Amino acid sequence: MKQQEIVQLSVGDLQERISDFKEQLVKMELTHAVSPLENPLQIRHLRKTVARLSTELTKREKQA
Repeated sequence: MKQQEIVQLSVGDLQERISDFKEQLVKMELTHAVSPLENPLQIRHLRKTVARLSTELTKREKQA
């Protein structure tokens, strides 16, 4: 996700997407531990997306 897309999401959407992406990340890491993924950079991309979403959520909480 791009930063512009993240800024347009509501707080509820942010929380929902964070939980969804964290679940995907855990599944992907377990799959990668058993047998290597074709593109392991997907894990890094997903981890950074979760961090971007969490940062935006924290920023909004501090503003309120």
